[in-house]
Amino acid sequence: MVGRLEGKVAIVTGGGSGFGAGIATKFVQEGAKVLIADLSQENGAKVAQSLGAEYLAADVTKRSDWEALLKKAVDSFGGLDIVVNNAGTTYKNKPTESVTDDDFDLVFNVNVKSIYLSSNVLVPYFIENNRPGSFIQIASTAGIRPRPGLTWYNASKAAVSNASKTMAVEYAPKQIRFNAVCPVVGSTGLTHLFLGKADTEENRKGFVSTIPLGRGSTPKDVANACCYLASDEAEFITGVNLEVDGGRCV
Repeated sequence: MVGRLEGKVAIVTGGGSGFGAGIATKFVQEGAKVLIADLSQENGAKVAQSLGAEYLAADVTKRSDWEALLKKAVDSFGGLDIVVNNAGTTYKNKPTESVTDDDFDLVFNVNVKSIYLSSNVLVPYFIENNRPGSFIQIASTAGIRPRPGLTWYNASKAAVSNASKTMAVEYAPKQIRFNAVCPVVGSTGLTHLFLGKADTEENRKGFVSTIPLGRGSTPKDVANACCYLASDEAEFITGVNLEVDGGRCV
């Protein structure tokens, strides 16, 4: 059977672990050629090798690294079709008045500036080559139904969703689609920060109790949503926040 992403080329940031590794795995399974970008050479290279994908060390807050990713995708695979902005971070859940300048800068640089840079560097490529494109941002239910203690993380994810909607309208005439996937908390390397305490089943109970389907998002859940949005099945879908949250935002 032909995969749903057969012949497509994708960049997946933060692809060395968590949701990103799940997305990269699903995309390869569906026939895409994948370039994994990750700050961790150990994790990124390991996942890429296991999947037969490519890897490039990249800091998503640096323009030069985005330029290098575009060059790598074109040189290795002959082009680019899909960009998954999965890399993200947070500070530890705490009272908003105790948030530091460094905390604020961290979430807005990694979560928002990365979206700015990816579009600023890559959109011209799609336009100049008259090539349809699909940008998928991993936002969060935190930007839709925020919980206390993570004010500026929540605000950064709301910015991601709003920017995606704006660019969806702006670049629709060029056939460049922008969508956001909004997971609820799962079990990843950042979960202990969202909780503000150790990532244990007991400590997750308070979060999970607000999710009607009774569990958190998994890499498989997020990857399946991204695969749909990246595929030709979603060619008429742009500007959406696809909530992958077990009913949390209802």
